[in-house]
Amino acid sequence: MSDSPKIFNVLFLCTGNSARSIIAECILNRVGRGRFNAYSAGSHPTGRVNPYALALLKRLNYPTDGLRSKSWSEFATPSAVELDFVFTVCDNAAGEVCPVWPGQPMTAHWGVPDPAAVTGSEAEIAAAFNDTHRMLNNRLSIFVSLPIVSLDAMSLQKRLDDIGRTRDARAPAAAG
Repeated sequence: MSDSPKIFNVLFLCTGNSARSIIAECILNRVGRGRFNAYSAGSHPTGRVNPYALALLKRLNYPTDGLRSKSWSEFATPSAVELDFVFTVCDNAAGEVCPVWPGQPMTAHWGVPDPAAVTGSEAEIAAAFNDTHRMLNNRLSIFVSLPIVSLDAMSLQKRLDDIGRTRDARAPAAAG
């Protein structure tokens, strides 16, 4: 029996797996290093990471090598990594019928507005991506601070759902 603490596997889902889920994956792999392994996927992946998401991640010094838009089916096979948590970060993916995940992970919906849907100037689009990062970073900072191993399943599920209802996380970008 190992004395090392459990490392939790977390999957972030979005429809296209090009922006929000990729950003969440990068954030958790940074703030949860050594405690969490984060992954992302989409129900209908676009096949590429959004260039604004990549630019933001590079500017904030996140590793971006190996990031790719991929199908959630990669994580629904018997040989896939056993997931502990699955979070939807877009409303479309939350409404879809998800595969059965190996390991029966806990799930929650943490929807945030889609920065890839924002139109306007380069500055307005960049601001939307910055807001997405801020919202997800806030939620994931709360998540990594949870005493996961000491909470019973019902208490943990309530906390996960509460994180998804974090008011700041759904606030629109400030105008101006």
